[in-house]
Amino acid sequence: MINIDESQAILLLEDGTHFTGKAAGIKGTTTGEICFNTGMTGYQEIFTDPSYFGQVMVTTNAHIGNYGTKNSDVESDKVQISGLVCKNFTNKYSRHQADDEIQKYFEKESIVCIHGIDTREIVRHIRNKGAMNCIISSEETDLAVLKEKLQQAPSMDGLELASKVTTNEVYTLGDESAPYKIAVLDFGTKKNILRCFVERDCFVKVFPAKSNAETIQAFNPDGYFLSNGPGDPASMEYAQETIRTLLGTNKPMFGICLGHQLLALANGIPTYKMHNGHRGINHPVKNILTGVCEITSQNHGFGVNADVLREHSDTIEITHMNLNDDTVEGIRLKGKPAFSVQYHPEASPGPHDSRYLFDDFVTLIKKHKS
Repeated sequence: MINIDESQAILLLEDGTHFTGKAAGIKGTTTGEICFNTGMTGYQEIFTDPSYFGQVMVTTNAHIGNYGTKNSDVESDKVQISGLVCKNFTNKYSRHQADDEIQKYFEKESIVCIHGIDTREIVRHIRNKGAMNCIISSEETDLAVLKEKLQQAPSMDGLELASKVTTNEVYTLGDESAPYKIAVLDFGTKKNILRCFVERDCFVKVFPAKSNAETIQAFNPDGYFLSNGPGDPASMEYAQETIRTLLGTNKPMFGICLGHQLLALANGIPTYKMHNGHRGINHPVKNILTGVCEITSQNHGFGVNADVLREHSDTIEITHMNLNDDTVEGIRLKGKPAFSVQYHPEASPGPHDSRYLFDDFVTLIKKHKS
């Protein structure tokens, strides 16, 4: 086990609040929008989720690193968070199947971390004040200098990030002779979402975020999937235009998280930036169509406007609602085979209550094909 250089590190928030702790990962400085995740496990999946690109993560679990890292426990090809804030950076791990310790992992991925601070206080502050930018530094302790650097960080509101995390090349997964073909619009998709499709006898072709509708249609898929991803959906007019064209084919469409927001925007329903978002693996959601409640995995800082949705009840219906704050968690288009959810039914990490949605999509494809 390598030693961690626990020199002083500073966390400075946009509103001037600052915390002093210890450094881990690489020595350096990083900025991003600060957010928190309430999950008690799955830190490596969280770190590698492209939806977190451009964000500094505060983990509420007391120990991060205590079960090491494993090469197969990733949701993308690299760590996507801009930096980590945690209570205990626990480099000694207990899992026999682990491939590495977290300090080596963070050094390899060039991640800046601050630990040894009261994350409960930080989370309470963010919950009250709302999402804001922050800066972590283990190489600069002058608050005036850090404040100046922080002012240069872009606001998440209006920021287009999907094109920064999408695949550069088209690629496929699954058996080419599988009965169902799905075209994935990759706005920052997680690997486990794609596995959920392959496990259901689907051949998946993944397209870059800015692929035009004609290129995607040339694959002649049986259905379209709109993936999760980072940034402000309202800034992605290119995706909204593509989605509107694909909806015109009347083939089944399924969206998750950012894909859910884009489906709403493509149908004239606005989105908004939430006070502090939903990030964790214990969010209760009610399926209005069945009356059944689910415990869900979530990661989003934007939402779909419920009031405007209700004004469009002749064309779109709300299918799922968050039981904590009554925000919209799912929609379905009337007259078209298209639906979406705000949360993550693949749940990596998280409970598997919502994986039926993948089955629903495949069933919709079967009915459409027949």
